[in-house]
Amino acid sequence: MASDTPLSILFLWHQHQPLYKDGLKDRYEMPWVRLHATKDYLDMVTLLEEFPAIQANFNLVPSLLTQLDDYAERKAQDKFMELTLKSPAELTSDDRSFILQNFFMAHWEHMVDPYPRYRELLEKRGRNITAESLSRIQKYFKEQDWRDLQAWFNLTWFDPLWKEKDPFIRGLFEKGKNFTEDDKHQLIEKQREICSRVVTKHKVMQEKGQIEITTTPFYHPILPLLCDTESARMALPHGRLPQRFQHPEDARFQLKRAVEDYTQRFGIAPRGLWPSEGSVSDAVAHLIREAGILWTATDEEILVHSLPPNTYRKEHLYEPYRMEINGQNLHFFFRDHELSDAIGFVYATWEPEAAAEDFVKRLHRIRSSFTDGKEHIVSVILDGENCWEYYKDDGLPFLRALYRRLSNDPLLQTVKGSEYLQNLKSAKTLEKLWSGSWINANYSIWIGHSEDNAAWDLLARTRRFLVDILQAHPELRSTQQAAQAWEEIYIAEGSDWCWWYGDDHSSANDAMFDYLFRRHLMNVYELLGEKVPDDLHIPIKKKRLAATVVEPMDFIHPTVDGKVTSYFEWHAAGHYQTEASGTGTMQKAENMIKAIYFGFDLVNIYFRIDFNKKVDLSKTYKLRISLDTGETEEIDLISSEYGELKTTKSDLPFGKNEKILEVALPLKRLKNEQKVPFKISIRLLKDGAEQERWPAEATINIPYPTESSFALNWQV
Repeated sequence: MASDTPLSILFLWHQHQPLYKDGLKDRYEMPWVRLHATKDYLDMVTLLEEFPAIQANFNLVPSLLTQLDDYAERKAQDKFMELTLKSPAELTSDDRSFILQNFFMAHWEHMVDPYPRYRELLEKRGRNITAESLSRIQKYFKEQDWRDLQAWFNLTWFDPLWKEKDPFIRGLFEKGKNFTEDDKHQLIEKQREICSRVVTKHKVMQEKGQIEITTTPFYHPILPLLCDTESARMALPHGRLPQRFQHPEDARFQLKRAVEDYTQRFGIAPRGLWPSEGSVSDAVAHLIREAGILWTATDEEILVHSLPPNTYRKEHLYEPYRMEINGQNLHFFFRDHELSDAIGFVYATWEPEAAAEDFVKRLHRIRSSFTDGKEHIVSVILDGENCWEYYKDDGLPFLRALYRRLSNDPLLQTVKGSEYLQNLKSAKTLEKLWSGSWINANYSIWIGHSEDNAAWDLLARTRRFLVDILQAHPELRSTQQAAQAWEEIYIAEGSDWCWWYGDDHSSANDAMFDYLFRRHLMNVYELLGEKVPDDLHIPIKKKRLAATVVEPMDFIHPTVDGKVTSYFEWHAAGHYQTEASGTGTMQKAENMIKAIYFGFDLVNIYFRIDFNKKVDLSKTYKLRISLDTGETEEIDLISSEYGELKTTKSDLPFGKNEKILEVALPLKRLKNEQKVPFKISIRLLKDGAEQERWPAEATINIPYPTESSFALNWQV
């Protein structure tokens, strides 16, 4: 780039929640829309008022906005809200069990432990409980304990920005305990008020010219799969798929509804669109342009696969592309995978100033890599809500540090998508578009697993039932019941339900997400006066145990050379699969560490680390093992200070190749004179900052090896 040409940065913050409303009961089953409204949706855009030089793009999903409307207009009620407002004296035993089970659903490190009273209540309940213990625990809670817990669950979801700007919220945080019934009622009113301000604030900021608002298909469906579930075979040609679902008319309708909703809310038609889960295909590109959208975005890996084989280079990422569709252009931005995930998954554990500085340094490295004198753009696209609870103070110090640096840097400029394209002189042409999502450039999160496929089959059957009954009874077609039945189908097409099916994700709310999906399908039958099929009453999601260490079966004696020389070399070892531990709404495209194998004989403890991709551990990465035996001993298995193929104990036997590391830790070299069990965790660091830790929230417990070791219990 020319010495004075700034690098453009396109931030796109994606704001979304699935539809938690049961339309027939007119009731919300989960509270996350109103809680994220106070924690993310309003403060994220309001913060930009402090940084007028920063431009950003916000993607607001229509189904989220309709739920915010309901809360603002007092049409939405959920069980969490009802139990917040209920006087402790009126709580039933079931109510109290529900509160104890659910009113600590927040990130404990950042949203519970910093507040003495909330932490005290958690300790009184216990950090590890069983459903059977809830009745017993109730008797330890006095009336004021219940009231304080009701208040704190809602209060902790208010972003720190509101502690600064809102006297009422600041007063409650300062009060900390002994909350009153009036405090609780005012707190819920404040939530409703904030819900009512989200759309208005975004509209004002767009009209000022500081942000661009984009949209998403109405109920957040995976458009390529709606068009044809067989589109999944481009990336997974041998995957087992459900019966074919092929309804491009539904995809077209979800886009049309989104455009209409946006136009009604913001007074102009949308120009940009984030396709649900970044999922695109050739067929979908045509539908997007047909809907009047000028630009869209997806992931870097989609670009890799869309270009001719083996031609992609990193510099290709930093410019927009276009597809010509019926004589009109649809432009694409491709997200920088590493930079986007750095905010989403890495920086949460860093000091805010250091994280912001690292991000800006990466941008300057990208800028300095170009010598062509042209303008280039970096697209940073990620979830704008769920990642912040893993940051201290909800990410506010990090965002301020980042925006401040970007505001004061003449070589970096933030941009809005449409405005950037208006000034663009030319863009490279995409001849084809890979069919995939932002996660691993495929759809394996949403289709292919037996649970996902079962959900697709039930959706297809219910939709077929609706079409058949309306064909058989034309008099029903124009009724309100038929219109609502179609609405239930469109809701069930959303991506969020299959996000939780399969082995990829799990949460404390699995059963509720499963129920909601099946409830929407049940409603189709009930609306038309037909019997609900029995299998819709049966959960799809199977209960699973938490990710655990699989214990070794016997002593092992591997050759420590970085190679799996035979099937039997590590066959008797214990192992921990990192993929099995992924939970929650956040999703890395891929962990760097895939699996940890471990075992021992009477001389050594052995570890084998399998990586998902080639990792040059000798340069920027360190692999650190922590062994806690009462005192913690940390060993860098590979680190740049000690050179390639060296450890902090430089004579330890080990070997590696590009995707496997093996190491032997001699027992006599470890600090464990008392021969107590080892509590072990493994961390991957980059430039000194933690990238991954496994197990994420526990340790691998290994007894000191003896002849009777395998009579002992193993656990995470």
